[in-house]
Amino acid sequence: MRSAVIKNYHALASTGDVRVRGPVLAIAEAALVALDTYRVLHSMLTVDGDNLRIGSRSWPLGGSRRVFVLGAGKAGNAMARAVDEVLGDRIHAGLVSVKRLEAGDRLKHLDLIEGGHPLPDEASLQASRRILAMTDQVALGDLVITLISGGSSALMCCPLPDITLSDERAVTEALLTSGARILEINAVRRHISAINGGRLAERIERRGAELINLIVSDSVGKKPVYDPSEPTEFVGTPVAPDGTTLADARAVIGRYGLTDRIPQSIARFLKDAGPEQETPKVFGANVHHFVLERPGNACEAARAAAEEMGVPALVLTTQLEGESRDAGTFLACIAKEVALNHRPIAQPAILIAGGETTTRVDSAAGRGGPSQELALSFALEVADRPGMSIVALDTDGTDGPTDVAGGVADGCTVERVRALGQNVHDVLCRHDSGSLLERLGDTIVTGNTGTNVCDLNLIYVAAQA
Repeated sequence: MRSAVIKNYHALASTGDVRVRGPVLAIAEAALVALDTYRVLHSMLTVDGDNLRIGSRSWPLGGSRRVFVLGAGKAGNAMARAVDEVLGDRIHAGLVSVKRLEAGDRLKHLDLIEGGHPLPDEASLQASRRILAMTDQVALGDLVITLISGGSSALMCCPLPDITLSDERAVTEALLTSGARILEINAVRRHISAINGGRLAERIERRGAELINLIVSDSVGKKPVYDPSEPTEFVGTPVAPDGTTLADARAVIGRYGLTDRIPQSIARFLKDAGPEQETPKVFGANVHHFVLERPGNACEAARAAAEEMGVPALVLTTQLEGESRDAGTFLACIAKEVALNHRPIAQPAILIAGGETTTRVDSAAGRGGPSQELALSFALEVADRPGMSIVALDTDGTDGPTDVAGGVADGCTVERVRALGQNVHDVLCRHDSGSLLERLGDTIVTGNTGTNVCDLNLIYVAAQA
């Protein structure tokens, strides 16, 4: 099989317990191909004469109407490439902030710029300032198309006056290492931003333009998208109403004991901010939302791929959250139950779990990300048990602060680690899963995948030998 997304597919499939690695890697590959938003957007956007069509809806493009394309997110490369090709010369101006640029990312009508993620940086700030400047060119009757996916909070960062970029980086780092869930983190980040929490849409709406938001949602706990061409209600991101409040942001800081760990400028703002500084909660009829994918779509894509291969599949959950290490242990226990008692499904089978796990880091840590830590934890629980494997990956291709998508592990992993003179438990305690998996050759390398629908964990339990 020639890999389209997983660049080191054959190397991963040819080491460890090869009998069980092949099927799980093939399903992961097929799922990532199906989730590529370049393909999704090409299937749903069409230009018919002087009209842009999305499903049954259409927008005129002729006359004096100008089209602006703005956005940010880890799926922004693929989304921008599709929109650039579909709309072509009809684009007046456009800029999208992405996590990393790759070959082929030079577009004819849009600019792509690298920002910082998971921590915002000076490039994020400069991208935001350029986007806001472009927004200020928008006039009554213009059409603005936004491309938003996970990571936009960091990649399009513009703190409120009296809050510096350094302050925003500090509070983001404190939140990311506190164990807070992503919605809790966003409740804080949205309220200290001049562009997030719906404030970009608010700015565009005030200028009298119409707004089409094309969104890849990384919100856990929502049903999969079955028809992306149908407009829907949406909350969150810079271009939709904010479902969190100042009170939520204050509660997060208190809940995780961060009052003395965050910059005083932010602590002071959250303490003193009044209703006039709340994020927008509603927009008018000229703001339209189209959600392309959600985390549940990753699970559905994997299930469909498994069934196409003739492998029975069971979606355990689309809402896996909590500590990555605990999640890896839990998934391994389910795999062992399948092998021992043939439930909740009989082997051979693929078990599927989507969501977004996190890792609390209280001291100095090594290299790695939540998915790599989950994979290594799985390996520890199934040590010396042949016939079980896991692919644990972040669907956007970057697991936490690393440049790899995740990791592969199986019942042979711990034995291979012992041969290196290392101890898996010690590595997990040091949060150094990435270093170990890289040494084993078990990190997953994809580059930009064209999507960002949180984590996808695939477990294969083979038939009894």
